[in-house]
Amino acid sequence: MLPILQLIVDTAATVLGAVLLLRFWMQAIRVRPPASVAQFTFTLSDWLVKPLRRVVPGAGGYDWASLIGAFIVVLLATSVLFIIGATAEQVFLLALVRFLKWIIYGFIALLIIEAIFSWVNPHAPLAPFVHALNDPLLRPIRRVVPPIGGLDLSVLVAVLLLQIALYVIRMLLPGGAY
Repeated sequence: MLPILQLIVDTAATVLGAVLLLRFWMQAIRVRPPASVAQFTFTLSDWLVKPLRRVVPGAGGYDWASLIGAFIVVLLATSVLFIIGATAEQVFLLALVRFLKWIIYGFIALLIIEAIFSWVNPHAPLAPFVHALNDPLLRPIRRVVPPIGGLDLSVLVAVLLLQIALYVIRMLLPGGAY
């Protein structure tokens, strides 16, 4: 029964955390989402972000309440998943690692979605939005890796760099665990 509970908690936490991270990223890079994405994002996360804003106001143009909310979600999920036999420090470290992984996997997912849009339908209604979300990641890479024969390899390089970051995170953990 415990694995089923872990699956449910992890899935719910991952979806909510992803929405909170998307909300933070959209506001950080000042991208206006399409109405459907905005409605979904704000409806799913307002219950957590609005109360947090009373404690953690936005500063420097960043919505810190969304980012801290995402970390709180991963911390609570990690606490539930590793409640047996784990110290508070271990739970916090695992939550921090999971949080970093969520961020990296979120960027990888956005890059894959952009690649699919470029192959299948570059004029899809969500394509400009996804492109705008990825542009801050791809712009520095495009300065170093120009298109080769008309083929933009920056998405491939970005995914490779993010995979390396995941590898480094895995190797920094004791025993390479989690």
